[in-house]
Amino acid sequence: MKQWQRLAAILAVFLAAYFAPLGHPRLQGAILESFLLLQEYAREHVLFCLIPAFFIAGAIGSFVSQAAVIRYFGGGAKKWVSYTVASLSGTLLAVCSCTVLPLFAGIYKRGAGIGPATAFLYSGPAINILAIILTARVLGWQLGVARAVGAVLFATVIGLLMAFICRQDEENRPCSTATAGTPEEKRTPVQNAIYFLVLVLILIFAAWGRPSEPIGFFAAIFSVKWYLTAALLAALVLILIRWFDRWERSSWVTSSLGFAEQILPLLFVGVMFAGFLLGRPGTEAGLIPTKYVAGLVGGNSPVANLLAAVAGAFMYFATLTEIPILQGLLGAGMGQGPALALLLAGPALSLPNMLVIRSIIGTRKTVIFVSLVIVMATLSGLIYGFIAGQ
Repeated sequence: MKQWQRLAAILAVFLAAYFAPLGHPRLQGAILESFLLLQEYAREHVLFCLIPAFFIAGAIGSFVSQAAVIRYFGGGAKKWVSYTVASLSGTLLAVCSCTVLPLFAGIYKRGAGIGPATAFLYSGPAINILAIILTARVLGWQLGVARAVGAVLFATVIGLLMAFICRQDEENRPCSTATAGTPEEKRTPVQNAIYFLVLVLILIFAAWGRPSEPIGFFAAIFSVKWYLTAALLAALVLILIRWFDRWERSSWVTSSLGFAEQILPLLFVGVMFAGFLLGRPGTEAGLIPTKYVAGLVGGNSPVANLLAAVAGAFMYFATLTEIPILQGLLGAGMGQGPALALLLAGPALSLPNMLVIRSIIGTRKTVIFVSLVIVMATLSGLIYGFIAGQ
């Protein structure tokens, strides 16, 4: 950071401290909400979502060869293969817009093209099969189907557009690796597949949320999630002892810590800022009350859909929390079109998510990606609202 930038930052902090009406209840509540959201995030998502994701990213960086990533996700790969795999990957992972970031960073730094990488970045949180089923049950099958179809199409179209718009940058992009080098392959493809499957299952079961209904399949899984997670951790320990040497285990941990060091600081700052502006989901204590958001997104006008897409893009949604929040907004008068726009933009993006994406792919590509998501969510909302008869 240059000297004038440091001085400007110091001046901004001083002016904010000098003139901010800290005695106002709304501002006090917003400040408290920023710390409460950070605490909620740390308690509910860091240990059981982000840490497993960091270790998966570290495994990608350490044990997945760059040639393999380029073969399936690079510029020379068959588009139907790379975009199909990237766009449907979200059905396997119940992750939020922040948990997907280490995985995105892992495949991008191993040489994946910007198109398939951003398709995966969008699909991870957006095509969550649990969220789609819950959307259909709580908000109606029409919104559930629209969300599923829209999310799959979104991931593919956004990836293709990113690849086209950023094609010159990709041609000049140097090959980079997440680690100093990939060790000589000592395991069979089946052993590698089992290793990654165990890591992914640990992420899925550790992050498995409490379902809204106390009975049923999802509730049964939730009741035994820790037994399943413990069994998988024991299997992982055995795999690491039997199939990996000491150097490989050290490389994996080092790579995982590198992703954590890159992502966590920006993520925490973004979470606090999101809490300050909008508060925790379901509260009215942020600087901008959600009732104002609901008041602006009634009907099916272009402005209402755009505002819903923008609001969804900047708000933070933990996995599945967008559904009860949207249920409340619909009850407050939100239109069906803006509801879909928020569903398509919200889970895939957030302010913390944007800050980290920028650190991985740069400002220009981040702005293009966020703009594409917002524009497509707006258009999808308009079309769905028209079909729904609003």
